[in-house]
Amino acid sequence: MTNQSSSTRSRCHRLLAGIFLCCVWMQLHAQTGEAKLYNPSAPAESEIAGVIKKAKQEKKHVLIQAGGNWCVWCLEFNRFTHTDQQIDSLLAADYIVYHLNYSPENKNPSVMAKFGYPQRFGFPVFIILDENGNQLHTQNSAYLEQGKSYNKAKVMEFLRGWNRAALNPAFYKNM
Repeated sequence: MTNQSSSTRSRCHRLLAGIFLCCVWMQLHAQTGEAKLYNPSAPAESEIAGVIKKAKQEKKHVLIQAGGNWCVWCLEFNRFTHTDQQIDSLLAADYIVYHLNYSPENKNPSVMAKFGYPQRFGFPVFIILDENGNQLHTQNSAYLEQGKSYNKAKVMEFLRGWNRAALNPAFYKNM
């Protein structure tokens, strides 16, 4: 019986150690906390109006990234674009970015309806607006993916293809 109770104690100690490590990890995660991209309680319509106003002042387009904190691909796109200096610079130069929440807490139905139900493409889905709030394009993010992340060349092409310069008629006069 000694071997059995020693074996039981050993399993109990491993279980307790596992629970302890899990609690430590959760505590550290709660303290450092990852910033949430999406805010389910945000007043999306008024915030988008503010983003459009800022885009007009800065002569940029608006890139709405619709998705949620639950969406691995949404979080990956944010990580991907901000850790690549070239893409991050392009975004900063040409776009005002807004994260439009779509989650069980708030699906923003009126905003989604206004933009033609972009959720039909899955998440994230990107909506490009000009500086006046006119919808220019809705992009299915699946076309930008590669493996477990995104394809840099495709993301760059997408962002360059919908910025103000690309849509400036003067650019095409001599073509």
